[in-house]
Amino acid sequence: MGAMRKAAVVLLFALLAGACSDPPRRPAFEDARALADAATAATTSGGSAKFGTDVAVGSVRSKGQGHSRFGAGGTAQVMTTDLLGEPLELRQVAGKLYAKVPEGSRDEGGKPWVVVAADGTDPFSQIAGGSLTQLAAQNDPAHTLGEIRTAGTIVAAERGLLDGAAAEHYRVELDLARLGTDLPAGLPADAAGQVGGKFPVELWLDEAHRPVQIVLDLSPILPGSEARITTRYSDWGSPVDIQPPPAGEVG
Repeated sequence: MGAMRKAAVVLLFALLAGACSDPPRRPAFEDARALADAATAATTSGGSAKFGTDVAVGSVRSKGQGHSRFGAGGTAQVMTTDLLGEPLELRQVAGKLYAKVPEGSRDEGGKPWVVVAADGTDPFSQIAGGSLTQLAAQNDPAHTLGEIRTAGTIVAAERGLLDGAAAEHYRVELDLARLGTDLPAGLPADAAGQVGGKFPVELWLDEAHRPVQIVLDLSPILPGSEARITTRYSDWGSPVDIQPPPAGEVG
């Protein structure tokens, strides 16, 4: 009887301890603007991160990976992408986007690098400027966080795990009409006037509120096709040196 009584007392204390334990912590944010502001500040203070991006929007399929540096002066990044069907190196520094033109696509004697712009008049920009500038913007978490700040509403939030690490998971609804022409990669500049409605964004933050994964699901506004952009961030604070190409190599 003594052993049974002792076991009953132990069980009682265990039940009481469970009943008195703190409830699970709620995610830190309930307002989209506060969420975006905190994650943007954490991104800047994080300094740098590696990233990988998967784009599947309509007929567009691409993968890319690179390294970004974040700061008050904006984002710098270096990456490779197969968006145009073959490996392409991009560098974004001081507000300029540079692309290393594949050898088979260069003019004879042409320089390897060009400055790419959505409204550029050079042949490379006219062919791919819009897509590449959209892609570079999408790699920058500040871009999506800005969209959340402008046009987002949090619809669900929870604490959980992502790849085995603790994370806050937010589901945000973005109103396309409120974004204007500031659209995700894969959508044409005039899409705001062609489609309507809202689409979901999923955002995972680490314990320091730095983004570790962002998923944009564009299928509600592009029905009939897969339409998803997934960007993952890792190795926050890792060393990175991002410089523009040598001036003599830029055409």
